[in-house]
Amino acid sequence: MNKLVSIGTRGSALALWQARQVQNMLGSVGLKSELMPISSSGDKELQKPLYEMGVQGIFTKELDGALLEGLVDLAVHSMKDVPTKLPKDIATAFIPKRGPVADVFISKNDSWENDKSVVATSSLRRSAQWMHRYPHHSIIDIRGNVPTRLKKFETLDCQGTIMAMAGLKRLEILPKQHTVLEWMVPAPAQGALLITALESNKSLIAKLSTLNNDETALCVAQERIFLSELGGGCTAPIGALAKMEGDQIHFVGNITQRAGKKQLVFDQYMPLENAHDIGSIAAKELLSRGAKALLSG
Repeated sequence: MNKLVSIGTRGSALALWQARQVQNMLGSVGLKSELMPISSSGDKELQKPLYEMGVQGIFTKELDGALLEGLVDLAVHSMKDVPTKLPKDIATAFIPKRGPVADVFISKNDSWENDKSVVATSSLRRSAQWMHRYPHHSIIDIRGNVPTRLKKFETLDCQGTIMAMAGLKRLEILPKQHTVLEWMVPAPAQGALLITALESNKSLIAKLSTLNNDETALCVAQERIFLSELGGGCTAPIGALAKMEGDQIHFVGNITQRAGKKQLVFDQYMPLENAHDIGSIAAKELLSRGAKALLSG
């Protein structure tokens, strides 16, 4: 395998940072590679909130197409953007160790908890959870890549914005005035990367197998099973986080009505031998408690 491995990536600063990390990982197993930036439809349409676009895989389908057409050998995705079912003929090559999972609140001043605060986010999950906790606040939309949203935030008439810590830390632009939202349940697979390849490219997948982080792979798989069985897409107001703690797995999942008025929560520990079932168990419990009605409400 002497030829350069071609790595498909979105063209944003964060996506390129992530792709370069993957490039370094490939180098550690003796593979030379090149990056091929590809624009996604999610990057081009910046006017509508993500949940109004009504399309699964808006940040991934162009990269999938490049793989299927043989233009690239690998594609690097932020895993939370990837639909729970991969396209036909595309397989997971590896999942690296996960980065920070938390969301952070970035504020302009210390008075953001007052009754009239306005918070900017394009995420239905973040806005629903925020309004559940702070029903006296209001939400406005903000779109764009990570640096763009930070710049837009400065000019918007709002008191704060909510963003993923992973992207801000990776780009080294996490503002000093921020609060880690320990109470907010992140998106399924938030902070994790997914590297895909053609299913038929078995020799490359085998070569990359040592780069897979088994703990991250197990945890994000359970979070995505939870999302899938609830019938939600990547933009649904569904949060999930699985963590290994000693000889147990801790799973927290929630679904929040869009306006934040009602929320269903699953929070349990299970022995590691049951780890492969916990995402499904969580989904079934919330479905029995009315999750479908909450999703459509």
